[in-house]
Amino acid sequence: MKTSIATVSISGNLPEKLEAIAAAGFDGIEIFEQDFIAHDGNPREVGELIRSMGLEITLFQPFRDFEGLPEPLRAKAFDRAERKFDLMQELGTDLVLVCSSCHPEALGGIDRAAADFHELGDRAAKRDLRVGFEALAWGRHVNDHRDAWEIVRRADHKNVGLILDSFHTLARKIDPETIRRIPGDKIFFVQLADAPLIEMDLLYWSRHFRNMPGEGDLPVLDFMKAVMATGYSGPISLEIFNDQFRGGRPKTIAKDGHRSLVALMDDVRREGQSTIPNPNIIPERSNVDGVAFVEFATRGEEAETLETILKTLGFQHSGNHIAKKLSLWTQGEIRIVINRETTGFASSAYTMHGTTVCDIGISVESAAETVSRAKSLGADPFQQPIGPGELNIPAIRGQSGSVLHFIDKRSGLNNVWSAEFANTSTDKAGAGLKRIDHLAQTMSYDEMLSWSLFYTTLFQMQKSAMVDVVDPDGLVRSQALETKSGSFRITLNGAETHRTMAGNFLADSFGASVQHIALSTDDIFASAAAMGKLGFEPMPMSENYYADLVARFDLDVDMLAALRADNILYDEDANGSFFQFYSRPYAGGMFFEIVERRGNYKGYGAPNAPFRIAAQKRLMRPKGMPKL
Repeated sequence: MKTSIATVSISGNLPEKLEAIAAAGFDGIEIFEQDFIAHDGNPREVGELIRSMGLEITLFQPFRDFEGLPEPLRAKAFDRAERKFDLMQELGTDLVLVCSSCHPEALGGIDRAAADFHELGDRAAKRDLRVGFEALAWGRHVNDHRDAWEIVRRADHKNVGLILDSFHTLARKIDPETIRRIPGDKIFFVQLADAPLIEMDLLYWSRHFRNMPGEGDLPVLDFMKAVMATGYSGPISLEIFNDQFRGGRPKTIAKDGHRSLVALMDDVRREGQSTIPNPNIIPERSNVDGVAFVEFATRGEEAETLETILKTLGFQHSGNHIAKKLSLWTQGEIRIVINRETTGFASSAYTMHGTTVCDIGISVESAAETVSRAKSLGADPFQQPIGPGELNIPAIRGQSGSVLHFIDKRSGLNNVWSAEFANTSTDKAGAGLKRIDHLAQTMSYDEMLSWSLFYTTLFQMQKSAMVDVVDPDGLVRSQALETKSGSFRITLNGAETHRTMAGNFLADSFGASVQHIALSTDDIFASAAAMGKLGFEPMPMSENYYADLVARFDLDVDMLAALRADNILYDEDANGSFFQFYSRPYAGGMFFEIVERRGNYKGYGAPNAPFRIAAQKRLMRPKGMPKL
């Protein structure tokens, strides 16, 4: 099935848009009239430019305010249509989108509109062109695909068909199952867009908040399943209006768009839609068992500082790599690798970001299938030279230049620790840390949708609602992604200004992704005591925080005293409770978090985030500023 995207969906001038769309792997474009008009080439040159990039023009759009007009406006509308037909033939496309009229003088009536389209079909047929009618959600008389279909049905012309847009159907909460009644050969084109659920004017919602399928809250999968049930075999295309995308990088947005369509159609196929022509068979989303390792790129005094922190957290130096300057630190199921190499990817990451998490290892059922799916979704494979005795572990480039390695039992990759690391363990007692609870990744707010789409199309992960985290100097948007079992959790933190702690970390590290690692324990008080004996210095919390806890929760005196003594923060919901404390910031704003979940608590202590950030900023006060 051919993939397409409207040129209005991404930023840049027309050549920049076309280059990005072609590089992302699309088959064609909907050429938006405004993009054509703004370009300085003539129609024939534009058509040749598009085809020279391996793309076809799947649709010309939009043609507005056509049906139901009284004379002399009706005659002028047909004149306008003839001129658009001239343009289409010069460009080299045969399908035009006519959106339902918003003209203040447009008259209602199914038969009147059908008569207009029949005549337009006659004129189009003389040029071997086709006309597609789309119901705008805010159309004056036609705002429902069912009414648009009835007009097309009564027009009864082989050159007139229906164009469906998921946003226009789903935004009005029209049951997509009604699409199944439409013959597939009368659906000329399908446009797709998702959107967050927001109660606002439909036109404003559409023009500013559409996003890629899978990035929003609309049931786009149900819509597409209904479309495919009709036997439709034409292109599937994206038409996205989004303020973030208008300011984003064209190649990133185009790549996300193609990824969203591939993932969506794979989901449709897996739902049993056997009518998909030439389906792109790819492995299913990977189940994640957990984080296999986290690798830091670091050197010199910064490496020594990081290792000292790990020691106070109860980690032990359990191995050194057989050929590289890598040391392995372990506790419970947690593995942290310290990479001091001066060549290769880790070295480049250190040069760019300073001490940083350069690599994340993820435990999956099948490493090979995970990489295969990732490549089908547009991810770039990653590989470095393999030395004697080293395993070839499949990997891809993640977001923001990071690397993800995939480890499984099926192919023996989980033996990497015994195969590549010489044991140095002295079996010292740890501090009771069991596993990685979650990784917190930071990016600009404009990139959050891209990160979310990357993870949810590759892995079996669910996303939570986005929440606002108040920083003393701004706002940070946060969204959690996690597997159903909770074995793999990521929080995405989108910074809108460099003045926030997240934004400052992003700026100072030149785009490093992982800002903190949360480590879980079954007894946070025992872990805090053990770490205290090892010299761990927790981030101090203000007395005001604990005074407020008394008002917020029904905590007994002993519990409150224990929390205060170890600088532990507390939260609870209807399902359980949550305890957390933090290391002091290091390496420009990175930090560790220790957590304990009791009961079935699902959150991440979001109510505590403003107080945690304020405490961290006090410790990170710029030099020369007096203490208050």
